[in-house]
Amino acid sequence: IWLLSSVVRLPGIAVMRAPPPAPRPGPAIQSIRCYSHGSHETDEEFDALWVTYFNKPDIDAWELLKGMNTLVGYDLVPEPKIIDALQACRRLNDFASAVRILEVVKDKTGPHKEIYPYVIQELRPILNELGISTPEELGIDKV
Repeated sequence: IWLLSSVVRLPGIAVMRAPPPAPRPGPAIQSIRCYSHGSHETDEEFDALWVTYFNKPDIDAWELLKGMNTLVGYDLVPEPKIIDALQACRRLNDFASAVRILEVVKDKTGPHKEIYPYVIQELRPILNELGISTPEELGIDKV
């Protein structure tokens, strides 16, 4: 079919424009649920995993900090039995990391100010045994 609009006239030459291509149906959009279908671990299994990790006798400083950074990334305040990672700090002779762990735990409690005193209360025997001071005892909580 020749339509006037489909013919372009150049000096002495008639050129036919190709009709625009018909729209093709695109690929069908498929809904995919991106949920994890793996097994869900219980709180006890989660705690046991981290207790085992920090109680490794051959843990080094990098593994200790990597484990703490991973643990801090979770939306939770670690249980005192996990924070027993302070034992690993002592094995590594890393006082600074021990105090930093306590600072991070205090920060993770957020607006729930009653959690941190509970954690310190539960850890007090370990802190005394290892000679680890809390950030409050060192006065660095006011900085």
